[in-house]
Amino acid sequence: MARGWWFRFSFLMVLIISALMALTPTVFNLKEESSFPMKSKINLGLDLQGGLYMVLGIDFDKVYRDEIVAYIKKAQATLKEIQVESSVGDLDVKDSKDPRHTLILAKASDQEKALSKLREFYNYPLRLTANDGATLTYGLGRDFTREIEATALSKSIEVIRNRIDEFGVTEPEIISQGTDRIIVQLPGVKDITRAKDLIGKTAKLEFKFVNDSVSPAAIQGWLEKAKKEGIEYKKGERFSDYVKKINASLASDLPKGNEIAFAKEMNKVTNEIKNLEPYLVETSTSLTGEELQEAIVRIDQQENRPYVGLEFKPSGAKIFEEVTGANVGRRLAIVLDGNVYSAPQVRGKIAGGSAQITLGTGDYNTVMSEARDLALVLRAGALPVELIFEEQRVVGPSLGADAIDKAQLASIVGSLLVFAFMMIYYKLSGFIACVTILVNVLFTLACLIGLGATLSLPGIAGIALTVGMAVDGNILIYERIREELRAGVLPYEAVRTGFDKAFWTILDANITTALAGICLLNFGTGPVRGFAVTLLIGIATTVYTSYFVSKVLFELYVGKGEKKTLSI
Repeated sequence: MARGWWFRFSFLMVLIISALMALTPTVFNLKEESSFPMKSKINLGLDLQGGLYMVLGIDFDKVYRDEIVAYIKKAQATLKEIQVESSVGDLDVKDSKDPRHTLILAKASDQEKALSKLREFYNYPLRLTANDGATLTYGLGRDFTREIEATALSKSIEVIRNRIDEFGVTEPEIISQGTDRIIVQLPGVKDITRAKDLIGKTAKLEFKFVNDSVSPAAIQGWLEKAKKEGIEYKKGERFSDYVKKINASLASDLPKGNEIAFAKEMNKVTNEIKNLEPYLVETSTSLTGEELQEAIVRIDQQENRPYVGLEFKPSGAKIFEEVTGANVGRRLAIVLDGNVYSAPQVRGKIAGGSAQITLGTGDYNTVMSEARDLALVLRAGALPVELIFEEQRVVGPSLGADAIDKAQLASIVGSLLVFAFMMIYYKLSGFIACVTILVNVLFTLACLIGLGATLSLPGIAGIALTVGMAVDGNILIYERIREELRAGVLPYEAVRTGFDKAFWTILDANITTALAGICLLNFGTGPVRGFAVTLLIGIATTVYTSYFVSKVLFELYVGKGEKKTLSI
């Protein structure tokens, strides 16, 4: 054989050996600690190995409310810098898509000065909707609202991905659907409850001062009043919804600028709420998790209990030092996602930018697990919005196992029928075609492992389609060879001419299919993308095996031209 043939044959052998080595951990289910050089296995999709499928919605109404409240508070602080005293007024949410908030000036004569300053600093996020003497009413700017909608979705996906990466899920799929929904697929997840908790926690960390001027008896009286109106926490209800209802019901009773928050005591066995301790806290926050630099699990050496240590950025450390220095003697509640974790008394100015979150009751391991999860969501970033679990499906592994078994059976039966047809119709040449098809599937699976792609049920359909396309390529070549033989050409020349003439037809057919696959990959979601990935890999391997691998085997078969007949 010519030197060029030996080079192509050697290259093919290297590819086959590499592909077999790549598939070995999957075929023999080797463990990570195995000494075998290849470690990666085929990643199975949600439909094959089971897991969690969720559709998360974004509550933009709450986002708008939170933003307008935060900016009015910032506006008040800005006016204070120019000696314009003001107080935060009422929040009007009649139009949930466009909430309004009032800012009340201490002196009506400061109006022009205040308006000029606020236009300078807050012209983009805030728009003036009413001007009634000392009372200024603001809504969110239209462009700012659109920016919130655009960034909230993308940032939520980014934060969820960071959390899932730390959770250790292989090949998660997190994609947007429309403008206010996120689809999350977590293949192979076993601890469903923990996964949901990590994903859904907004991790909104706030430091709010407790209003101790109102007695606990008065707060309890308000809660009793709400209970008589039918507002009581029920098992299975979202706790945040219950807190919202309480504050809405008691809006006329609560002191202005204050709200009710709760510290939850959980049952260690059932993980249900055992007791709720109410706090009256200021609505405005002194410091938020945006100023957080690090969250680390530490151990209290005296009590041997885990807690979460917080380290603030330099700007946050400065704010923390100022607010603690100005409020010595008051209790500062550490509020996470609306739940009061602790409310220590400020005994003096706290410098250094450090704080800690102490956790609830329970054994050491339970508290440690809770501390780790809390530190994880704080480190991974706060969700910019509150997510609503609109749909959840737990896919059991038995469904995936059944799908794999049926797909294997269908693939084996289909392949045997194809092989039988090829060998009956094309004889020994049909056997060569069967070999190239097997090599094609081998390369496709090896590429899936090498690229870290996920094999799903539609992906298996893509492999089946690849087999069909590979057969089609072989048939084109064989019919060309037959034409040459019928014209009286010698087998060696017939093979060479047949391969040369069929090449561009094979390439054109596969390119057109690849264009469709690229469109599916770019615009499709979920299973459609899984099918597209497998299809595109299969197209690449089909072109190589149908032409180049077949040509190597045929050249070996016909030799240097001395063969007078072909079995085709």
